[in-house]
Amino acid sequence: MNTAVRPQATTGGMKLLPRTDYIFLFAVAALLGLGLVMVGSSSLHKMTDAPFHYLNRHLLGLGLGGAGALAMLRVPLGRLERAGPMLYFIGLVLLLILLIPGLGRTVNGATRWIPVGPMSIQASEFMKLFVVVYIGGYLVRRQEEVAHSFRGFAKPMALVLAAAGLVLLEPDFGTAVVIVATVLGMLFLGGVPVWQYGLMLTVGLLTAPVLVWVKQYRLDRVTSFMDPWADPLNTGFQLTQALIAFGRGEWIGVGLGAGIQKLFYLPEAHTDFLLAVIGEELGLAGSLTVIGLFGLVSWRGFAIGAAAETMGRRFAAYVAYGLTLCIALQAAVNIGVNLGLLPTKGLTLPFMSYGSNSILVASLMVAVLLRIDWENRNRNEEEPAWAPA
Repeated sequence: MNTAVRPQATTGGMKLLPRTDYIFLFAVAALLGLGLVMVGSSSLHKMTDAPFHYLNRHLLGLGLGGAGALAMLRVPLGRLERAGPMLYFIGLVLLLILLIPGLGRTVNGATRWIPVGPMSIQASEFMKLFVVVYIGGYLVRRQEEVAHSFRGFAKPMALVLAAAGLVLLEPDFGTAVVIVATVLGMLFLGGVPVWQYGLMLTVGLLTAPVLVWVKQYRLDRVTSFMDPWADPLNTGFQLTQALIAFGRGEWIGVGLGAGIQKLFYLPEAHTDFLLAVIGEELGLAGSLTVIGLFGLVSWRGFAIGAAAETMGRRFAAYVAYGLTLCIALQAAVNIGVNLGLLPTKGLTLPFMSYGSNSILVASLMVAVLLRIDWENRNRNEEEPAWAPA
């Protein structure tokens, strides 16, 4: 059932607050709010001289995300479609800059950040958004070629694999997988024949073991995932500590702020393993709440895309599908890693984990989805009345 109506109603000459997809907004706001609370809970102990360091920086990230979202709301989808190829090119340039010695910032053996004054740009985060916009436009421009020839499938995949290859060089295996999987989903929805997916799946099944084998840390993650308790103090340390956190939380948790795994044992508690902290302090109830909220975001994101497709707005539909897939896939991978269902990867939990770039890009994705939703409901309007002047 459609939960929104047009926002042109007035009372006493004053425009009412516009109605939009309140379920979607509620789910996103709840994830952002809970993430803020849990980042604070998981990081206050990390710096005794500045206990609010990570919390303050997370608040800054939320501020940047809000400002970026408000700006993105003013960008018509047609303009975004025309900018797709340029955005993809900018993303490639940012990824190439990381390959130049001395220009990228390295943390924990990965060079993923470009310092810009007091801030850093994480190129792979922005590439997720840029790729979705570019592929959405490509599917509109080359619909017949995509649906009826292998070339139409191979050309965009070659471009995406080039970007994913640069992300792998950082190295960032998890983000590369999310980018490729998102584009594969978009191409499928764009009409690519199923047999071509069989070919791609075969290539992927042959390539994945090689990518794991050539890097010792990837091999260690896979072997520790198979049996983390075989080496709980080394390769299996992260996963075993996460599982202990979930076990301590039981049904309703030990209480907000009362977790102990984040204090001495659980690495990256405020980023990659934030869900384990939630599981310990808020229990199964908290973990299921997070999963349910991501389910709501995914449901409403696909509903926005379906509404656009029904209206014949194919670019808007493909972008909505792609952004929703990207958010849902990253959330699923992070949740799977925390629960021991997938090998450990350095992927944050969207909207929740500490990280300014992750929050900013997720906020931009939400803004694009809201813009699509607004244009679905207001086909004759150029700008939302509620967008910033």
